[in-house]
Amino acid sequence: MKAFIQAIAVAGLLSACAKPGNDTANVQELNQQFISAWNSKDASKVNSFLADDVHFLQGEAHYTGKSEVSRKWVEETLPTINNLKTSVVTSAADSKIAYEAGTFSVDVLPETQDQPRGMGEGNFVLIWKKADDNTWKLSYAQLEDHPVRVKDPRSTAANF
Repeated sequence: MKAFIQAIAVAGLLSACAKPGNDTANVQELNQQFISAWNSKDASKVNSFLADDVHFLQGEAHYTGKSEVSRKWVEETLPTINNLKTSVVTSAADSKIAYEAGTFSVDVLPETQDQPRGMGEGNFVLIWKKADDNTWKLSYAQLEDHPVRVKDPRSTAANF
């Protein structure tokens, strides 16, 4: 949780230092496009959002660079989850950087048909930066997961 709070503070500081302009990022739209590509299981579209120097942190894992993040996060995780949803707690944007932070939930798919579905939840921070070609790229993603819980097949609630 400490790392999550630090990431929000850094993003807020970076955002506060820049002057707003006419080309301010629409961070909500950027994240919705990213989530839509993720939920559609479109790995090439997800990867197109990644900056060349992207950083991804989750637990003890820290991946750096587009190819490593693509291989170890996008390609390995994309087939294992469905229905990514976020709930935003804070966000800010200017003409060079944008961030959004909050909580997420996903349906975790079983490895075999005889296993139950799971439900994953946690906190997230996504930081976007404007690239040299004026496109917005995901520069930093941090996820803090709670343990996956078994999802009750009779309802949308989870069993503990």
